[in-house]
Amino acid sequence: MTSTETANTHWDIFCAVVDNYGDIGVTWRLAQQLANEYQIDIRLWVDDLASFSHILPTLKPELASQTFNRVTIHQWNTPLDISYQPGAVVIEAFACELPDKVKDQLLAQQQTPNDTPPLWLNLEYLSAEGWVEGCHGLPSMQPSGIKKYFFFPGFTANTGGLICERDLLKQRAEWQSDPANKLALFSQLGLRGIDEKDLVISVFSYETAALPALCRHWQASSRKIHALIPKGRSLNSLTQLLPCPIEELNPGQQVVLGNLTIHILPMTDQPGYDKLLWSCDYNIVRGEDSFLRAQWAAKPFIWHIYPQEDDYHLIKLEAFIRLYCDNLAPDIAKQWSELNLAFNRELQSEVIFHWQQLDSLNLPLLQHAQKWPIFALNDADLATRLVQFVKSS
Repeated sequence: MTSTETANTHWDIFCAVVDNYGDIGVTWRLAQQLANEYQIDIRLWVDDLASFSHILPTLKPELASQTFNRVTIHQWNTPLDISYQPGAVVIEAFACELPDKVKDQLLAQQQTPNDTPPLWLNLEYLSAEGWVEGCHGLPSMQPSGIKKYFFFPGFTANTGGLICERDLLKQRAEWQSDPANKLALFSQLGLRGIDEKDLVISVFSYETAALPALCRHWQASSRKIHALIPKGRSLNSLTQLLPCPIEELNPGQQVVLGNLTIHILPMTDQPGYDKLLWSCDYNIVRGEDSFLRAQWAAKPFIWHIYPQEDDYHLIKLEAFIRLYCDNLAPDIAKQWSELNLAFNRELQSEVIFHWQQLDSLNLPLLQHAQKWPIFALNDADLATRLVQFVKSS
């Protein structure tokens, strides 16, 4: 496929929203980058526009089709009730099943002389596990006789890479160069009483007993700590510390517990969330989208990975830890690794212990976090590698 063909034929991306913001968060960022940096006509099919609207507030869930930032967004109903015209590429995000109507049209094109069906890709979840390199880009012959290729995002040169917009790291560095930016953002979000010297932590986790344990520890801190938490799964862990039911809390409201202030954070769009991560001293994140954006923020973080059967999520976490800590001094690597493992295992006393140990190691950990994005990108981001894969197929 030539660059001209890539620019003038559309791609379809299908996304089934599973974790409210994770799947659609990744897919929406990728769709925008392909449209804006590669001038590809992107049609994004989403089955839950109401959840999507939390990260794209101008989206109208009642509309079947609408366009934002050069991406056409379609409501994906079952059965598909919007006319589907195949383009050059069709992507299943995170192993969602293509609609029958789409698969029928792929088959029809396969059986039509001189007609080529779209390149069919399954965009997989991000993983740091070693086996990803061996599976990335492999074809799978479907019963219909059409090949589907598996595209694995990853942290090494032999994977599909990581989502990172062309100017993102430059924008982040410029933002962080002036402390006034973060204070202005906090004010804009209705977060009061945060001083430049205070410790600010963003929290976007799943439910876990590790979070109230840390909050109780932070209450007795000698330094003022601000935990910025949106309404949702993180707050579900803190019901015993809150003065009222969660549904009665409003964005901008504060809960003061000793030297810890919990701020109820309003939901933001993706650019706003990026700036929030850039502005905090520590970020507790979950899933895939916020996990990766915390890395681009170049700040220390805890990754709360989605729990899986037989604790398989811990294998994924440990695979990432090995990569992330490769160039860290052993003592820093040990404490940061143990902090992440304790948080994910909900080991309350251990998570407090390892948090305390990191106090004296925060500067070298921050310096490592600042260098990591360049290492992790490996000279090409996911969108670039995706375009290159399509051209070579």
